[in-house]
Amino acid sequence: MEIEGYFLPDDLYYHKEHFWARVEGGKVTVGTTDFAQKLAGQIVYVELPPVGKAVEQGKPCGSMESGKWVGRIYAPISGKVESSNQELEDSPELINESPYEKGWMFKISPSNLQEELKNLMQGKSVEEFIRSEIVRVKKTKE
Repeated sequence: MEIEGYFLPDDLYYHKEHFWARVEGGKVTVGTTDFAQKLAGQIVYVELPPVGKAVEQGKPCGSMESGKWVGRIYAPISGKVESSNQELEDSPELINESPYEKGWMFKISPSNLQEELKNLMQGKSVEEFIRSEIVRVKKTKE
């Protein structure tokens, strides 16, 4: 779906901290949303969680920064980090250029997938959330 110029694929699950989860077989791929990358500006540095690290849903597990902003990376799903996108070390701008494909961040082997997916947004709830975030951001800029 597209909401006021922000693209949010329908097949993903979304966390309120603007991270997405794509369930692929027994793994979950994680990245940040188009909304978040546009708001942050050009990403210049990413610190991803190391392979083997246990991450917890809704908790910070890494960081990223642009020229004007430093933010945390939140795990949308609990589990163990199986792999990370090493290309982001040399080319963090892939997050801006392709947030849902080349700019993916890490893959998790989930520990409680079916229960935790219930805490994430899809469809109408994502649309309502993004619209409220657009309003919130516009107010902070006024």
